[in-house]
Amino acid sequence: MTLPFDIPVLETERLRLRGPAESDLAAIRAFGQSERTKFIGGKTDEFGAWRILAAGIGHWALRGYGLWSVDRKADETFVGRVGVIYPAGWPEPELAWHLFDGFEGKGYAHEAALAARAHASQAWGMGPLISLVHEDNDRSNALARRLGATIERTEDHDGQNIHVYRHPEPEAV
Repeated sequence: MTLPFDIPVLETERLRLRGPAESDLAAIRAFGQSERTKFIGGKTDEFGAWRILAAGIGHWALRGYGLWSVDRKADETFVGRVGVIYPAGWPEPELAWHLFDGFEGKGYAHEAALAARAHASQAWGMGPLISLVHEDNDRSNALARRLGATIERTEDHDGQNIHVYRHPEPEAV
């Protein structure tokens, strides 16, 4: 599939952040049926996975930025999605991430989020970004802090307590 618009490719030491592709659907579907989705809206069926993929592509088309598909360079394994999103109802653009089962705890989300945040600042003039993290999502709360973000406030989002983290000013990174 070739998209009618360009999505930048970012590279880190171990990762390649690329645009979403139809070949990502199986991994997105598996993630959508796992318990790992409990902090981001819950499980989805096959059509829900298709909508997630299509919405991801649509976000790039509408906003000019979005979630990258993150591949491990060593073997081209799709490990998760990281990037900047700003869906309807969000207070402002968010640095967001999720890794698929078996890829957490290896520093991939941190490495990809740093690259995405730097690109958002340098290429798109964004920052400081926020991240919205469920209060009980221990791993994502720890990652936000490791990225240098601090809790600005906690707010109710569809009956859930969500920490709104503020990332540091781009030049402070």
